[in-house]
Amino acid sequence: MANLKRLPMPLLETYEWQFDGACMGLDSAVFFSPDAERGAAKALREAGAKAVCATCPVIDQCREHALNAREPYGVWGGLTVDERAQLVRTAKAG
Repeated sequence: MANLKRLPMPLLETYEWQFDGACMGLDSAVFFSPDAERGAAKALREAGAKAVCATCPVIDQCREHALNAREPYGVWGGLTVDERAQLVRTAKAG
């Protein structure tokens, strides 16, 4: 579960960057895995999500949000759950 204490106040100005996301209007299944997804299917879905993120004008804000909130699911800011966890571990170690 996301750490809600890390989230900013629920103000429109705080989250309005999301309206400019390349993911806006896409099916969330592109970014979030179905139950028990593994292997090649997971890698393919994540690659597709990352391709969308690569075109996104707000990728930096999205990534920052996901790292700050410790989003536990999905591709955010072009990073998978495992990639975000690795960044957090590296930051703590450094």
